[in-house]
Amino acid sequence: MLMSVVICVLMAAAFIFGAANGRMEAVSAASVSGAAEAVALLLRIGGNICLWSALMEVMQRSGLAAAVARLLSPLIKIIFGGYAEDAEAREAISQNMAANLLGLGSAATPAGLRAAARLSELSRRRGEKPHGAYLLIALNTASVQLLPTTVAAVRSGLGSAAPYDILPAVWLTSAVSAAAAVLAVKAFRGAEKR
Repeated sequence: MLMSVVICVLMAAAFIFGAANGRMEAVSAASVSGAAEAVALLLRIGGNICLWSALMEVMQRSGLAAAVARLLSPLIKIIFGGYAEDAEAREAISQNMAANLLGLGSAATPAGLRAAARLSELSRRRGEKPHGAYLLIALNTASVQLLPTTVAAVRSGLGSAAPYDILPAVWLTSAVSAAAAVLAVKAFRGAEKR
């Protein structure tokens, strides 16, 4: 709903300023070409998302997801504590983390939803607020990315000669934001216990 309002306001502003400056032809040409470019960009990104979503499904069916879960298990135990003892939650969290490490936000969503549901269920059983789900959401929002494939696909689609030259900045900012997210959730939880 909010995005519809934002888009309508932006379109109205473009038409008002275009009319006020006598440039309505440029506004209508930009709206048509912008829509065509948006569709082309979505198709480029969509292919990338389909490829990696399929890879995540193959990982799950082949048992590779369970192996990744075992590999990420020590990190998941540090971050999620007792929630990581549940195999189903650990596997969903690890799939979500693996997809986020590859910069595949859309491919990470199904595993993230499974993990959040499982973490919420575990919290209900313990009679607690779903802090594990809160932590997962915070980590997803600030996800650490080793290979930002979706951003690279966008940059490549828009003509970048070196779509991965942003790697050092992505590594630094995503690591700092993920650490801040974990610390914030743990601080809020600690403050709530007092």
